[in-house]
Order: sequence, then structure tokens, then C-alpha cells
Amino acid sequence: MHEEKFVIDFDMKSVSSNLIWTFISTPNGLAEWFADDVTKDGKTFTFFWNKASQTATLLAIRSGQYVRFRWDDTEIPKSYFEMRITNSEITGSRNLQITDFAIDEDEKKEIVELWNNQIKVLKRVIGCS
Repeated sequence: MHEEKFVIDFDMKSVSSNLIWTFISTPNGLAEWFADDVTKDGKTFTFFWNKASQTATLLAIRSGQYVRFRWDDTEIPKSYFEMRITNSEITGSRNLQITDFAIDEDEKKEIVELWNNQIKVLKRVIGCS
């Protein structure tokens, strides 16, 4: 089974990097927009949605720049999802760059739609509509 990596950029306007960082790297921040609740035990993050939970391992982190996770139940060990803060030199705005993986075009569409919905929530929470 082969997964294809893809990247999505979201314009976060002039929201500070520090604020975005808090929302993508901490359990409390992630619980505001990504899941109903999030707990952390070492490098293991547990995400809760309704009565379901899923764990992910923190693979890499560079303070103020990016976090990279791998879902623990994934069948593809090289896949991950990453949230990276970047600056647009053209517009001067801040971007949140999402890297993820999909098996086929249908799955990619579903994942992109999920990220679009989640980032809408994040933007609303941080006042970046």
C-alpha cells in the first residue's frame, strides 16, 4: 500500500506565530479546534471525539515552527501529519501549512475536506475569519 504526500496552505492573515503555535502544539490548544479533548503522556497524544479516541506519537517538533505526528494505528509507518507555521513573502501574512498522506484521490478529497473544516474552526477560535 502506497500513500501519497500532499500539502495544503491556509492563510492565517496576521495572527501571531506564538498564538498559532499554542493552538497546534499543546493539548489545550488542540482541544479548542482539532478534537473534543486532547491529553498528552510523554510523546503520546490521545485525541478524543465523542466517545472515540485515537492516539498519535509526536515524531518531531521545532518550537514555534512545526509539529509532526503519526497516528499509532496507521498501516503505513512512513506517513505522518504535520502542522507548520510559515510566512508568505508575497502577502506578508502568516500561513499554516498542513502536510498529510492519502492512499488515493478519493481519500485525499476526504482528508482535505476534513482539514478545511478543522481550520475553519481554528480560524474562528483565534479570530482570523
